[in-house]
Amino acid sequence: MRTRKDIEELESKVLAPYAMKSRDAGARQYSEPAHEWRTSFQRDRDRIVHAEAFRKLEYKTQVFVIFEGDYYRTRLTHTIEVAQLARTLGRNLRLNEDLIEAVALAHDLGHPPFGHAGEAALNEIVREADIEFNHNFRSYEIVAKLEKKYPGFPGLNLTREVLVGILKHQTVFDMPGANIPREYRMEGPTLEAQIVDIADSLAYLNHDIDDGLTSECIVEHDLMESALWQRAVQKIGADPKETGGRDMFRYQVVKELIDMQVKDLLKATYERIRKFDFKSAQEVKDHKGYVAAFSQGMHRERQHLQRLLDEKLYHHWRVERMTTKARRIIRDLFEVYLKNPKQLPYSIYGRDQKHSRRGTYAVICNYIASMTDRFALDEHRRLFDPYQRSE
Repeated sequence: MRTRKDIEELESKVLAPYAMKSRDAGARQYSEPAHEWRTSFQRDRDRIVHAEAFRKLEYKTQVFVIFEGDYYRTRLTHTIEVAQLARTLGRNLRLNEDLIEAVALAHDLGHPPFGHAGEAALNEIVREADIEFNHNFRSYEIVAKLEKKYPGFPGLNLTREVLVGILKHQTVFDMPGANIPREYRMEGPTLEAQIVDIADSLAYLNHDIDDGLTSECIVEHDLMESALWQRAVQKIGADPKETGGRDMFRYQVVKELIDMQVKDLLKATYERIRKFDFKSAQEVKDHKGYVAAFSQGMHRERQHLQRLLDEKLYHHWRVERMTTKARRIIRDLFEVYLKNPKQLPYSIYGRDQKHSRRGTYAVICNYIASMTDRFALDEHRRLFDPYQRSE
């Protein structure tokens, strides 16, 4: 039976020189004895999986709000897909899969209800009080302070590498906020964290295509302007009748899209690794700029396909209607709480302390951000439907 030390020794033999080794993990915020059987990053992953915020991802929007149907991806299924893609990439590059999985499972914990529409609505409101809402920082706050499962410290007490990976998560849709704690500002992400960022972009682009086609907000013809899409179709055959029907055709094209991008990413990233000749994980952290990236050609093709999705799917009238409704619900909830904060639960808004205007905005923002889509919809009905019971 393997002990933690056995696993750490195996990592030193199997992982690449530039991979982050568990025995070199940065300090936790609060000192804890090492576990006998599990490495530091394995413990981080397990703590995230058991977090309340992780369970809530099941009822948070990806693109299509939960009342649109059961098939569409949620934040939880998206997170699982990101972790799966990132681990596959990491395995091929001989990286630390436990660190990858921990960062991947935590990267979206801070999303408010209704996805990016909810985040935009909250940010727009709290700017009135000179506050920025950033879901990366919110994810950090959840694991660093808000989850309460241990008597000796707040939060989950994760390792430094996981916290930096969460705070500096970066994609087309996600950018690090301005409020990164000082102790992490100058530290670059590990290659494992960079791989999670790329896997997130991969999952977004390709699985939004899948959901878009399923919803019929887009059709195959809408994507034929994309050279990347055309190549995927050509590889599997353009006639859906020959590929087992429309659903099978869609699945096979999306699968081919992912495969082409993964192959390009692995090749381009490994070429950069060899070029810079990294001898340690610290050298990757110190390197200016991302090492994990697509080739220039693939990057341009992905950008074109992303623009098509932005035009055809994210601004489709059905999606616009969903996002407009989501923004309205967020604003309605915020305004009614702001008018009378004593409507908030006792555990959220203390009656025995004074709250500044900015402090009240922050309390309401954090409360709404913690909601699932379903809870936000129910709360809106309770507060605005005179026939709904208020409890």
